[in-house]
Amino acid sequence: MSKNLSDLINFATNNAERETYPTPPDRLVKGQPQQNNQLHYAAEDRFFAGEWGAEVGCWKVEYTEHEYFHILSGKSIIRDTEGNELELNPGDKVCVPAGFKGEWEVIEPTQKIYVVYEEPQG
Repeated sequence: MSKNLSDLINFATNNAERETYPTPPDRLVKGQPQQNNQLHYAAEDRFFAGEWGAEVGCWKVEYTEHEYFHILSGKSIIRDTEGNELELNPGDKVCVPAGFKGEWEVIEPTQKIYVVYEEPQG
């Protein structure tokens, strides 16, 4: 099926709804950060792109998906289960492989653009 210019998604002009939600209590390490998500694109329940953000706090993460992200603003730390840390600042571009486990800590309210691929189950 051929696509044309009208099928492109421009994040700057797309009117995707921004959802705001609390971090799930079973994942909290510290704080009670609100998170937000603006899903701009989804294909076949496996490929997603949007903008995500969170307030100051820390929670456990378990990636079942592969994710690329670009930090737009703020400061965060992603930490693996051995305690190794990567500081994330505006301009950083990172790929996280499926299977990564650890923590995401927001030091300063953070926003990022993300692209996620979820492998088919089974």
